[in-house]
Amino acid sequence: MARAGGGARKTVFSCTECGASAAKWQGQCPGCGVWNTLVETIAEAAAASQQRRFAALGGTAGLQTLSAIEAREEDRLPTGISEFDRALGGGLVAGGVVLIGGDPGIGKSTLLLQALAALAPARNVLYVSGEESGQQIAMRARRLALETGDLRLLAEINLEKILATLQSERPQVAVIDSIQTLWSEQLNSAPGSVAQVRECAAQLTRLAKQTGITVILVGHVTKEGALAGPRVLEHIVDTVLYFEGDTHSSFRLIRAVKNRYGAVNEIGVFAMTDRGLKGVSNPSAIFLSPHGSEVPGSCVLVTQEGSRPLLVEIQALVDQAHGNPRRLTVGLDAQRLAMLLAVLHRHAGIVCFDQDVFVNAVGGVKIAEPAADLAVLLAIVSSLKNKALPEKLIVFGEVGLAGEIRPAPRGQERLREAAKLGFTRAVIPEANAPRQPLAGIEVIAVRRVEEAVQRLRDLE
Repeated sequence: MARAGGGARKTVFSCTECGASAAKWQGQCPGCGVWNTLVETIAEAAAASQQRRFAALGGTAGLQTLSAIEAREEDRLPTGISEFDRALGGGLVAGGVVLIGGDPGIGKSTLLLQALAALAPARNVLYVSGEESGQQIAMRARRLALETGDLRLLAEINLEKILATLQSERPQVAVIDSIQTLWSEQLNSAPGSVAQVRECAAQLTRLAKQTGITVILVGHVTKEGALAGPRVLEHIVDTVLYFEGDTHSSFRLIRAVKNRYGAVNEIGVFAMTDRGLKGVSNPSAIFLSPHGSEVPGSCVLVTQEGSRPLLVEIQALVDQAHGNPRRLTVGLDAQRLAMLLAVLHRHAGIVCFDQDVFVNAVGGVKIAEPAADLAVLLAIVSSLKNKALPEKLIVFGEVGLAGEIRPAPRGQERLREAAKLGFTRAVIPEANAPRQPLAGIEVIAVRRVEEAVQRLRDLE
């Protein structure tokens, strides 16, 4: 029992992942089974208007057949920032709820202020700030040289007041910065608690579906990089965007990990300038290091991010180990690197068990697709032999445990992107070889790892 204001008030332990509650602390959540996620919160009293609070988030309808429902494309509202629109799937959707998260200071508020400033002259928009005063936002807008004459601002954290303003003003787009600062009078817990975040997000989502207002929520992230609050927050909203990038670098990536109105894994690339975030029209250029001459251990990969092919430089450094050999990756899966080294030894006869192996994806980009396997292996071989790969060469392909090289999706688009940027040779899986020769690029199709290594030796 916890005492507050002289009276006894019951506390419960709520899970930050699923929202389940327990009467006492446990190491493992009884709902989702995740460890160390139960935090102490004040138990909520029964609300008088439970029917209103727990109404369906979307509209309800009677029983009907799926074929009788008319399917139509949702109209899109461009934000005026092309890279932001790309990550959203083409623009904002009426009644859609977008959740955007990222590290502190990475540019979430800056991007949304720029987007609303671009929409304000022709649209009714509203910026709700729970973290900054109106003066602070005005200073940022002035620093970014934004035209904000038609942009309206509300500095408020009370959910009921925000809902009343949204219902009376009916803006087309509303930004809530941030969802962790809001609190509802229906609950007793503090802002940012599991119950408050879940309730505020549900009420805003319900209003968005009923009125057609597009709501953009800013979310905090934990030290592990995941969105703070209950995991149900990501299930409620329509679109989840993550800001990625090193705060010490001027480049930022915004990635869609969930989108009910478009494709996931789409990315937008931005450069942070003194006038805010600017879209990068040719993102491949920022992921390729400028070398004065050919260097060992460097291989250019064509990776696919959503519908966009990107050229990323993979760098490898293989050095004599002093003690236990180390395996370190930046931007790539470390477990997959250990597997690739075993495949390289077993099927190509190249031994690295007494070597330290470091692999880096240049530019701070994170690569999750297995099509990077072949580029990683060839960069390792290049560094180990201290021989640079041929100039203007690109590589992609997945490597299997049996030593086979499997095809990558959208191989033709990858090749066209490389040819457009001046690359003249490509080592790719045989299944991705084009039926007709592509102008300006020589395709070297390989089936196995040992064949790829031998073909590179022939090119030297």
